[in-house]
Amino acid sequence: MTSAALVSPRLYGVFAASVLALFAASLVVGAGSGTAALLLPSRLPRSLAALLAGAGLAIAGLVMQTIARNRFVEPSTVGATQSAGLGILAAAVFMPEAPIVLKMAAATLTALAGTALFLGLARRLPPTQPLLLPLFGIVYSSVVGAALTFLAWQADLLQFVEIWMNGEFSGVVRGRYELLFAAALMVALAWWAADRLTVAALGPAVATGLGLDLAATRRLGVVIVAVVSALTVVVVGALPFVGLVVPAMVSRLVGDNLRASLPLVALGGAGLVLAADIAGRLVRYPYEIPVGTILGVVGALVFLWLLWRGQHG
Repeated sequence: MTSAALVSPRLYGVFAASVLALFAASLVVGAGSGTAALLLPSRLPRSLAALLAGAGLAIAGLVMQTIARNRFVEPSTVGATQSAGLGILAAAVFMPEAPIVLKMAAATLTALAGTALFLGLARRLPPTQPLLLPLFGIVYSSVVGAALTFLAWQADLLQFVEIWMNGEFSGVVRGRYELLFAAALMVALAWWAADRLTVAALGPAVATGLGLDLAATRRLGVVIVAVVSALTVVVVGALPFVGLVVPAMVSRLVGDNLRASLPLVALGGAGLVLAADIAGRLVRYPYEIPVGTILGVVGALVFLWLLWRGQHG
């Protein structure tokens, strides 16, 4: 921790400069000759949406890993993202004319329920086998995703759900991304609760001995994860593995102190999503590959590497 603390100021500068460069590149890459005319109505909102979604999901992943006490979980691998999709589907079936705020509220409620159920079931797993939790999370999220697909098929809304669940930024324009600023509030909330979450990660015995209300802290963590997951799915769709890859890599640099790692995690998440968005525009230019597809491929490879390192490191 001492050496990590010494290099942290330099890391902050490197991360911030990298994100700033990616943000600037995102404003102009793939825009053609009409970049200036599109800057305010389209390019700036798109880049801001990528930045906010990436930072929020990375922080949500860090919080999820902290309350689950496992580095190999994140919202899309514990069913939070898929549960948010259930809320959107329910809103589409029962409130088809509902504004986006109501859809977000429905997605938040189902994401809360799905995340809480995962944590409740995960407590039955033996703590001596840390790799069981991510494997169980993958199975659990797959079951929730299968239920979402089945219900969408029954309601003849399968294509509708596929659009919502595949993250991409091509449709983001001014007036259609501002809800993501609420993700910044969740980041601030995580910063405010950073010390409590750090203590909670030490285990029930230590947390209780230090006077921490562990149940309340976990509930706060679940709220952060659910709200960010719902916001992201409603506004831009599912963006897998952001909350797993970034916190796991940052923890190798600065350790497990949340207050020290939160800024780097937020910057790393923003940079990863911005880079994936830029890559999606360039790989098959002038066509685009959805950001969710890029992150799914890259994130899965990094996830397998982290599992391998966790077993052999």
